[in-house]
Amino acid sequence: MELSIWDYGVFALVLIISAGIGVFYRFTGGKQKTVEEYMLANGQMSPLPVAFSLMASFMSAITMLGVSSENYLYGTQFQLINIAYVIATPIATSCFLPVFYTLRLTSVYEYLEKRFGRVARFSASIAFSLQMFLYTGIVLYAPALALSAATGINTVLSVLSIGLVCTFYSTIGGMKAVLITDVFQSLLMFAAIYCVIIKGSIDMGGISQIWSIASESGRIQFFNFDMDPTVRHSVCSQIVGGMFIYLSLYAVNQAQVQRLLTVRSLYEAKMSLWLSLPILMILSFSTAFAGLTIFAKYHNCDPIMQGRICAPDQLLPLFVADTLSEYPGVTGLFIAGLLSGSLSTVSSSINSLAAVTWEDYITPMLKQPVSILVSTLSNKSLAFTYGLTCIGLAFVASKFKGVLQASLTVFGVVGGPLLGIFTVGMMFPFVSEVAVVPSFLIALVFGFWIGFGGPKPPVHRLSGHISECPQLSEERFPCSPNYGNSSIGLAPDEYFYFYRISYMYYTLIGFTITLLLSLILSIWFPQKNQVDKKLLSPMTHKIMGYEDADEFISIPKNEEEQKIIAEMKFKQDLRKRNIEVLEESSTNHYTTAL
Repeated sequence: MELSIWDYGVFALVLIISAGIGVFYRFTGGKQKTVEEYMLANGQMSPLPVAFSLMASFMSAITMLGVSSENYLYGTQFQLINIAYVIATPIATSCFLPVFYTLRLTSVYEYLEKRFGRVARFSASIAFSLQMFLYTGIVLYAPALALSAATGINTVLSVLSIGLVCTFYSTIGGMKAVLITDVFQSLLMFAAIYCVIIKGSIDMGGISQIWSIASESGRIQFFNFDMDPTVRHSVCSQIVGGMFIYLSLYAVNQAQVQRLLTVRSLYEAKMSLWLSLPILMILSFSTAFAGLTIFAKYHNCDPIMQGRICAPDQLLPLFVADTLSEYPGVTGLFIAGLLSGSLSTVSSSINSLAAVTWEDYITPMLKQPVSILVSTLSNKSLAFTYGLTCIGLAFVASKFKGVLQASLTVFGVVGGPLLGIFTVGMMFPFVSEVAVVPSFLIALVFGFWIGFGGPKPPVHRLSGHISECPQLSEERFPCSPNYGNSSIGLAPDEYFYFYRISYMYYTLIGFTITLLLSLILSIWFPQKNQVDKKLLSPMTHKIMGYEDADEFISIPKNEEEQKIIAEMKFKQDLRKRNIEVLEESSTNHYTTAL
């Protein structure tokens, strides 16, 4: 289809507004002259924009393309992962976030040096950088693919337009620009999805009709209780595996923790994470229903089987091209929403990679401190460089077959060991660097092996039909008809067992290997030096019986907060002194009586 002038106008307007936000924050406030403002927004952001940014950082274009095609091809079982989000959020806010907020480190991996040593910090930081490079490539490629399928726009041009605009506003506007553009882009993402749902519901005769068609075709699935880890999606894989995926993303990931440190207090940081939960779940369920809406339209003429599109990730843009192109600007709005999803994620990657590179690689090598101006300019240069690098990596992502599984595979194989090393550090004070680093590296290698090794068994999609497709020549279609469920001649049980394990368990496997090996090796290589209590989780404080278990409070930001904290400490000290006086008085009374 050809885009109208209105579609191009909406498309261009989104790019201009996103770039304009970056320019605005470059010349207002502190004008991004310090690393504190550039990377952490001076810790003065409010919870709501941070909550939107937390959602948009990882659940954006991947969600829109991947979740919709997942529900179209395989049903709704994947959606049980939302239960895992609810279970994991209090764990993140209670066990991990207080430690990071108390320390207020620009790079979360500096924590590992304080807890274990430089080797642990460097190893984890390298793993994170690799993770973000791979993921950012997927995210940049996904909307470019969508634009190409829906409008015929050159994929290279799409990647360049997205990547360059994102690099521009991230580099000059810093974290403030990233957070505010995330809010704007999140709203566009919701608008794009609801355009699909509303138009589809009207065409199909209502939401109930869509649900009925999906149910009759076996797409409504929630109760697969199979405990076999080789089952791709089940209740167990989505809740248990999903919980560890969420924690690896929202509890210890540099990009997310960096956002949580931009608010004024620990209470607001926790509030931001809790506010992001319903936003994330609404987008997840909405995108899932959009997938069912698409299926309802094509249930008797499957475009993949017909050969109209080459990959499932093109289903959503195809639906828009078929149903919304008659409305001026609406197709442009959808493309802008999909584009926005990619912009928000790439900007978070660029910002976090720059922070990690400066704090973990460059600063430790400097023989003397540099000026604020030099450090700020260096961070901006790093952000610009990473933006260009991610553009190049986007073309590598074309090798992945399915953006949803590819993205979760990347996060699983790296996120599991990272979650494991932070958990060990905060929960087990007797584990040393000598024990945890080999465990982390072994888990990382094992994760890459099972995640990207092969051959893997094919994933069998649910049935589709082409019985009501118009009789057109196949030469009109860009792809060969694909009826799915192809294989290389092996029965499912004949594939190597580890290659058959569901990708939803990769994070759990990496976490478990890191944790168990660390505990075992600590028998021979225990922690010799006493661990600073600030480096331990509040949960560990309570288990160990530390008196200051409830003293995880944020660093004061203003005079009023300082007075409140001083008053709290005065009351705590007074209470302790009163107890000591009472104990001493009781002892004297007892001695006198004797």
